Amino acid sequence: MANFSIDTRGLLCPMPVIRAQDRVEELSLGDHLEVISSDPGALNDIPAWCRINGHAVLEKSQEGREVRIVIKVGS
Repeated sequence: MANFSIDTRGLLCPMPVIRAQDRVEELSLGDHLEVISSDPGALNDIPAWCRINGHAVLEKSQEGREVRIVIKVGS
């Protein structure tokens, strides 16, 4: 397992999800990907994408205008 991070601040829906999807395709099962975003919609959009695609959301939080989501890459 390895940890990775992407910064999608300044991007609006659907770009945070698309960037997360592109990065996850490069990772291995069990890797963790932290997504940092300024789009509050990412709090719902990324977990929904994870459910559809077999990934797990390990953490999600919002502090001010910054959203942070940690994904565990699944099947």
